[in-house]
Amino acid sequence: MKYIFLFIFTISIFGFNVLSQYDCEKLVTECEKLMTSGESEESFISDGQVYSAFLDREKAEFKTTFYGGTTYRIATTAGVEENYVIFTIKDLEGNILYSNKNYNNAPVWNFNIKNSLPVIITLELDSDLKATGCVIMLIGFKS
Repeated sequence: MKYIFLFIFTISIFGFNVLSQYDCEKLVTECEKLMTSGESEESFISDGQVYSAFLDREKAEFKTTFYGGTTYRIATTAGVEENYVIFTIKDLEGNILYSNKNYNNAPVWNFNIKNSLPVIITLELDSDLKATGCVIMLIGFKS
């Protein structure tokens, strides 16, 4: 009986991981759509990275550098409702440069950088809307 329980538990965990990975892959496709959508219909080219994390009431942190003279777009998603993700951009000293929390968790932000700047981007789920799940972020630059 003990081995049957262990077998069922192991299969359940494996199945959950496979489903989570599938959901994350679907979300990448949805996030890619945000790179070419919007009021201005501007196209942004991804930096080639898919920033992803499976969160359970926690935060994910990514470091990157924005280069001067460039127009960027950050796009995020964690499901059908596009306002699940809160992202915050800080400089290396911890000063908040931007947070979409101040803009109803908007999934897309376009901005210009005059001087190159290393940053830390923190992703989290809005706990009032979703506590656990895959979070995807893409960073693109104007083509």
